[in-house]
Amino acid sequence: MKRNERKVGAILSYFVIVLNMVIGLIYTPYLTRMLGQAEYGLYSLIGSIISYLTVLDFGLGNAIIIYTTKYKEKKDKDKERKLHGNIFIIYCAISVITVILGAILYSSANKIFANSMGSEEIYKAKIMIIILIFNLAVSFPFSVFSSIITAYEKFVFAKIVNIIRIILNPLVMILLLNFGFRSIALVIVNTVFNLLTLIINTIYCFTKLGIRLNFGRVEKGVVKEISVYSFYIFLNIIIDKINWKVDQFILGTFVGTVVVAIYSIAVQLNDMYMSLATTISTVLLPKVTAMEANNEADKKFSEEFVKIGRIQYLLLGLFITGFVIYGMQFITIMWVGPEYKESFYIGCILMIPFTFSLIQNIGINILQAKNKYKYRTIILLFTAILNLAISIPLAKNYGGIGTAVGTAISIILGDVILLDIYYYKKIHLDIPKFWKEIIKITITIVIVMLLGIGITKIIQITTIPMLIIQILIYTILYITVIWKFAMNSYEKKLILSPILKLKEKM
Repeated sequence: MKRNERKVGAILSYFVIVLNMVIGLIYTPYLTRMLGQAEYGLYSLIGSIISYLTVLDFGLGNAIIIYTTKYKEKKDKDKERKLHGNIFIIYCAISVITVILGAILYSSANKIFANSMGSEEIYKAKIMIIILIFNLAVSFPFSVFSSIITAYEKFVFAKIVNIIRIILNPLVMILLLNFGFRSIALVIVNTVFNLLTLIINTIYCFTKLGIRLNFGRVEKGVVKEISVYSFYIFLNIIIDKINWKVDQFILGTFVGTVVVAIYSIAVQLNDMYMSLATTISTVLLPKVTAMEANNEADKKFSEEFVKIGRIQYLLLGLFITGFVIYGMQFITIMWVGPEYKESFYIGCILMIPFTFSLIQNIGINILQAKNKYKYRTIILLFTAILNLAISIPLAKNYGGIGTAVGTAISIILGDVILLDIYYYKKIHLDIPKFWKEIIKITITIVIVMLLGIGITKIIQITTIPMLIIQILIYTILYITVIWKFAMNSYEKKLILSPILKLKEKM
């Protein structure tokens, strides 16, 4: 039963990722057109600022999942209920802190945005801050129940609720936009849907899972264990916010909402790219934890690192080169319009270096299996702080392009150079071999990309049908050339095996 729940849950997870991408591609141009660049930038900016406060979760959501699972397996209901009750109380305290910080942000809004916004924009910003702070303050304590549902492996229920929300949310927003409502109404809609989801999850936990909260004391040893575990999750959340959210705040403070809108489009594309990459990782990565448990040799880990890295690069290569060739036309002709032209350059600056981080995702799994994850966190925290330090002067002088360069530098330094040194010196992964393989593939990918650029020079893209046809031609060209000159026998077999099995069944 659990195995089926996991399988269906995994399928629904991929469906949610695709659904988010499709809705994002369809809904975003409509939203930007109806709100206008300045208000869309304001809407994105306030959302990203409030999202910084989610770091106050301190990684407790992950801790609930881990320790609920542990107590559930041991059938220790008392400890499980005490865990839930105590974390619920902690979250209530966090909600109070959230409201206090929100009040400070609200009262400081005039000073923070005085140089980049007019009085009307600041007024709207303050209203949205009130609504979103309320949303977040309520979310913290009741997020306990969302984590419990995950721990109980009720993936199907959780994903179905999420899918319904993903579909209904933009539909209601489109309806309101058509009636003339603006960004404040959209924030209210997001809040209402979030509250409904929390209520549904809470009812499900009490009625279907028999969850009860016990506010008695938790053992000191358990508190310490949870604190250590949560601390590194907390640091990773901070790193994520600095690398992918703080740029919008910097731009909103020093440059203006229009630039935030342009940058937000690039970040949205980067998020889609990252979702695609992590989905690939989930499907292809082996159970390295089992390898560590079986005391596999370092050579075996290196082989997996190189093998999976190659596969990810071959797949991501199509998307990143496709974006370099057709991204400008896609953004300006097909998606959000010519006023977002700069989003293409920002997207390239962010996504190209990020590719070389994403193809090493298996390294994260290896670190977790070997209990060496904290070292990665320390490395990335250092580079995230560097990112923050250099992005402010770059934003003042070069706007969105400047902040993107700051983020790209931190990715190359932390996610690629420093982490690879650590992989090589301490985890004993064969990093030189990995990069030899990547360079060989890169030569082929660059040749295909140049052919694609050549086609666009001969047949210029001026309409959406022409863009779609050229993308299809390039996809066929990429697959053909990569198959012939870059893929090895294992990678070809990986693709041919399911096709041959399907033929046999037919």
